[in-house]
Amino acid sequence: MPRDLSIKSVLVIGSGPIVIGQACEFDYSGTQACRVLRSEGIRVILVNSNPATIMTDPEFADATYIEPITPEFIEKIIAKERPDAVLATLGGQTALNAAIGLHKAGTLSRYGTKLIGADVDAIERGENRELFRGIVEKIGGESARSVICHTMEEVIAGAVILKYPVVVRPSFTMGGLGSGIAFDEENLRQIAGAGLRHSPTSEVLLEESILGWKEYELEVMRDASDNVVIVCSIENIDPMGVHTGDSITVAPALTLTDVEFQKLRNLSIDIIREVGVATGGCNIQFAVNPDDGRIIVIEMNPRVSRSSALASKATGFPIAKIATK
Repeated sequence: MPRDLSIKSVLVIGSGPIVIGQACEFDYSGTQACRVLRSEGIRVILVNSNPATIMTDPEFADATYIEPITPEFIEKIIAKERPDAVLATLGGQTALNAAIGLHKAGTLSRYGTKLIGADVDAIERGENRELFRGIVEKIGGESARSVICHTMEEVIAGAVILKYPVVVRPSFTMGGLGSGIAFDEENLRQIAGAGLRHSPTSEVLLEESILGWKEYELEVMRDASDNVVIVCSIENIDPMGVHTGDSITVAPALTLTDVEFQKLRNLSIDIIREVGVATGGCNIQFAVNPDDGRIIVIEMNPRVSRSSALASKATGFPIAKIATK
């Protein structure tokens, strides 16, 4: 793709310190992004609260800010540096949440700075459980039966409808933060309480249990000309019920039939287009019932993820580098 000549400087948002659920994969991807941008003659401004990273080394950015990754601090950097664009899809959930905060505060429009990689609408559609469920239904896919809840009362009522065990998935979190499987009301109150606290929107998705199903992920990339490629398939050796970050994974997937793989491929291509990830990569997760082959779309991450780092190493395809270009 030809370079967008209107972009002469880019603010790259890092992922901050290593925490449970978020490790060095975003330093790996962010470093590649900085290298690519500078090779294209673009001025790189980097904000990262963790000085113990490769990407904060002097040679990777023209200006580096070791500051908290919050909308308030990033706004001050934007006011000073006036970047043409902000790149948040390579800094994990921390960077995405900061970018959404900047948009909601009106900072991006106030300074004429655009969000590249995935716009706010695409991030919202991919990360908001209810919006994403609607997209899956629109393209003819299937989601697990679920209920969106914002209070503990709604959570308890939803569990009565779905029957125990139920899966709790908070919106706008990563690494399984606040999520879990509840087998009774006491268990549910504990897990859902944490989920409601950790979700920036105080929203959790209560879902029917698909424990024991086979779990797969597809790494998908799209460019501005609407070309879509499946970089690779990843199979979780551990079944549903073990978080993907804790599971042993193998690429490519080994136990999918060709028919099943083509279904996952077609769903993935339709999802990335419908969500609106204009350029760059995303990770889409599926569950397949080993008894009858029923396919459920679990979720998507409209950004580079830990699976992207695995896929890059397994295939030799530099996802973060190509996503940035």
